[in-house]
Amino acid sequence: APAAAPAAAPAEAEADAAPAAEAKKKEEKKEFYSLKLVSFEASKKINVVKEVRAVTALGLKEAKELVESAPKLIKKGIPAADAEAARDKLIAAGAEVVLE
Repeated sequence: APAAAPAAAPAEAEADAAPAAEAKKKEEKKEFYSLKLVSFEASKKINVVKEVRAVTALGLKEAKELVESAPKLIKKGIPAADAEAARDKLIAAGAEVVLE
């Protein structure tokens, strides 16, 4: 019986490693996000334009045109933490935003 135990241990170790590797792949895949403006409340358009300007560093005219052309990609390749912070600010301003 002791001879069978060492053979089982490597198989268990591989089984434990597989889910960890899969989880790591998922984390790597979503390290960066694209921020997409889906829509916004008409009454809060000015606030949404202000937040889009803050996120993108666009001028007033460009930010206004971007907001009016929703649904539109606001910014690509944003680190996860920054993307979530920007999403929360835009939602608070009255925008409907998704991370892709």
